[in-house]
Amino acid sequence: MTALTTPAVALPPAKPPAPIKTSRRWGTPVAYVVAVLVIGLMLAPVLFIIIGGFRTNAQITTDPSGLPSVWNIGNYLDVLTGGTFWRLVGNSLIAGLATTLGVVLLGLMASYVLARYTFRGRGILYAMFAAGLMFPMTVAITPLYLVVKNLGLMNSLGGVILPQIAFALPTTIIILVPFLKAIPDEIQEAAFIDGCSRLGFFWRMIVPLAMPGVITVGILAFIASWNSYLLPLFILNNDAVFTLPLGVQSFASQYSVDTAKVLAFTSLSMIPALVFFALFERRIVGGLTGAVKG
Repeated sequence: MTALTTPAVALPPAKPPAPIKTSRRWGTPVAYVVAVLVIGLMLAPVLFIIIGGFRTNAQITTDPSGLPSVWNIGNYLDVLTGGTFWRLVGNSLIAGLATTLGVVLLGLMASYVLARYTFRGRGILYAMFAAGLMFPMTVAITPLYLVVKNLGLMNSLGGVILPQIAFALPTTIIILVPFLKAIPDEIQEAAFIDGCSRLGFFWRMIVPLAMPGVITVGILAFIASWNSYLLPLFILNNDAVFTLPLGVQSFASQYSVDTAKVLAFTSLSMIPALVFFALFERRIVGGLTGAVKG
C-alpha cells in the first residue's frame, strides 16, 4: 500500500503590522492664548523703546504710543557716532571678559577637586558653595562696598570684576560638578598608566570633556556681568569707567529732555546682550540639561 500524501499548500505572505497612528496633541487653545499674551507683554516694552528711537520728541509728546510718521535714524546715528556709547561698550566688554575668564578658571579647578577627589570635609565645602546661592549681591552690597574700599579698588573695573567672580562661583560649581563626576574613572586610570600627570589629565581630558558645561557657565557669567547695575552703581563714580547699564542711567539723566535720543541709546545698549543670548541659547539649555542628568 502506498501512503497518500497531501500536496503542500503555499501560505500567503504575512502582512506587515499596520502602523500605529498616534494623535499629535497640540495643546488647548487657552494655552496658546496665554502664551501669546505673555510673549506680547514681554516684547511690548522692548518694541516701544526700539521704535521710540526712530521718532522725534514732538511725535512722542503728541502720541507717546504711536508709530513714527517719518522714520528718523538721526537719533541712532548720533549715539553711534559719539564716543560715549563705545567707551561704555568697551568697559562692559572688559569687565565681562575678565569676569568670564576668572569664573571659568576658578570654577573649573574647584569643581575638579570636589568631583574627582575624596577628602574629609568635601561635602561641607560643597554645601558652602551651594549655600552661596541663597545670598544675592543685594544682601551683601554694604559689606562688599567696605571691602572694596579697603582694598583700594574704588572707581576701577577691578572693584567690579572681583566681586562678580566671587558671586558667580556658586552657580558655576553647582553646574560643573555633575559634568566632572560623570567622566568615567577608567579614563583617568588609563591616562595615569600612559604617564599623564594630574595637571596634564586636567587640561587634556577634563577640560575638553566638560566643554559643554564650561561654555554654559561662561555665557551665564558674561551676561550677568554685562547686565550688572547695582554693583557698578556703588563702586564706580567716574564717568570714564562706567559700564553700559550705568552709562544708560547717566545718559538718561544728562539728556532727560531729549527723550527720543535716550530711547535710541537704550535700544542700542540692549542689542548686544539680546544677540549674544540668542546665539548661545541652545548652548545654555544643553549645558544645564547635562548638569541635571549628571
